[in-house]
Amino acid sequence: MKTNIVKIILLAAVLLFQAGCKEDEFLKEVPLDFYSPENSFITEGNFTAALTDLYARVRAIQSVDGGANLYSEVLGTDVALNARLDQSRLGNYTVSLTPQGDIPNQHWIRWYKIISNANTIIARVNTSALTDAQKKVIGAEAKLFRAYAYFKLVHLYGGVPLILDEINTPQNNFTRATKEQILQQIILDATDAATNLPAIDAVRDGKLSKPVANHVLAETYLSLKDYDKAIAAATEVIEKSNLKLMTDRFGSLRSQPGDVYYDLFRVGNQNRKSGNTESIWVIQYELDVIGGALTSAGSPLNNLERVVAPAVFSIVDPGGKAALLDNSSASTLNSGGRGVSFVQPTNYWTYDIWGLDPKIDNRKLDAFVTDIRTSPFNIVRDFVYTNPASPTYLNKSLIDFPAPNWLSSSWRWYPYPSKVTTPGQHPVGVVQDAAKQTLKTSAGATFRDMYQIRLPETILLRAEAYLMKGNTTQAAADINIIRNRAKAKPVTPAEVTLDYILDERARELIFEEDRRITLSRMGKLVERVKKYNPLNAPNIQDFHALFPIPFSEIQANTGAKLEQNPGY
Repeated sequence: MKTNIVKIILLAAVLLFQAGCKEDEFLKEVPLDFYSPENSFITEGNFTAALTDLYARVRAIQSVDGGANLYSEVLGTDVALNARLDQSRLGNYTVSLTPQGDIPNQHWIRWYKIISNANTIIARVNTSALTDAQKKVIGAEAKLFRAYAYFKLVHLYGGVPLILDEINTPQNNFTRATKEQILQQIILDATDAATNLPAIDAVRDGKLSKPVANHVLAETYLSLKDYDKAIAAATEVIEKSNLKLMTDRFGSLRSQPGDVYYDLFRVGNQNRKSGNTESIWVIQYELDVIGGALTSAGSPLNNLERVVAPAVFSIVDPGGKAALLDNSSASTLNSGGRGVSFVQPTNYWTYDIWGLDPKIDNRKLDAFVTDIRTSPFNIVRDFVYTNPASPTYLNKSLIDFPAPNWLSSSWRWYPYPSKVTTPGQHPVGVVQDAAKQTLKTSAGATFRDMYQIRLPETILLRAEAYLMKGNTTQAAADINIIRNRAKAKPVTPAEVTLDYILDERARELIFEEDRRITLSRMGKLVERVKKYNPLNAPNIQDFHALFPIPFSEIQANTGAKLEQNPGY
């Protein structure tokens, strides 16, 4: 009986509560046993977790967890081509860039997901109980992610749907904004971020800060041809953010042979805590940490080594014996880690920009090339047989004693940039024999943090803005900041052109910058592919300057017409 009375009292209390509530309050549901926007955006910790998801999504794009196809930021451009010379992986524009294709679909989905999640943060922070100071910083961080995603989308597809609000219900009536409208929105978001985000010294490594926002502003103003504002934004980064180029040896391998450019890409050397003062935004990886994206047993993420480094493990000597010790890849510059040869630098990058002739012996560069970025530490231009079971060819060069299967399949070895691998620094989990430095087949990841934005890129943005204003003297002065660090011959004002700046970007930023975005922004993609990429020159057409809008998006957008790009 006592239990029944309790139940009656509780029921009466509920009924009285309901009678005193307004109808809309009673019907409003706030989930208690699962996460929803209503209960996930309350504390500062909630918003921090949501922002962490945005960092992880950018890292996933950087990591290429969708396979080698997503290296389309370099594949099929002037700097890199499909090493296997087939039609996959942007080996053929007509085959790869279709409205039904994976490449345009993946970029669209991934960048819009970042925009969607950023919009939720922006909407929820404004109605939260956080302090005004917290709202400004969190909102600015989310807006910068939104700006960054739209910058990618507008240069890949042209005008795209401009979505600035949180979407809570299905929507099928999207239309395309103009390119100008997208760029102006990027300016608004990045300006808010530049105003409200902390300085780079005040944030943890890997976090967005004022210099990231100003870098995005500089590049967006270049797209809008507002060169004075581009110069001003870049100058904020270059001269007012406590950033400077590294000019002396530093970091984890500073006492070993190499140079300062080599040091920039060694394990542990990317963040400010290592003493690196030219890092602006670094994508963070942690080894064997949940959420860190890398494991010492091997990782499917951050596969730059795997897709770029040549597949030297597959080379056999002229007698048919394996070229490598124990028939295994090694944690050395000679081997390049566990590469499989998907993305190969073009001859434009390998030879042209350094003033080299592919017909000469490029192992003797020191006599006439002083640029440290093409030193043997930074570009591996030779492969040496290391298998003692092949005494005739042991310690001999592949160039002098070519293997027949290399001659017939040139993807097995080609010169490559050492920044894609970590010689001597692979984790023990992927090492087969530490004494021999041989690697297991599970190797292939690049086991270090990765630059998203580095100071030389901002300097070259300012040089570009000066050039477009007609000030070649100041443009040359900026370029020479970078060339002086590289011990390269200074450029004269008369030599500075847009193509020269693109050459310098390739020398400094290969496999760091999103080359497709850079060429698209400058309107140079098709022109330079035709000039420098022999695999794609015959199949790229003018309309390939932009990706197609994915057909699945057009098909699902039944409430309005989502215009397709011309040519598709």
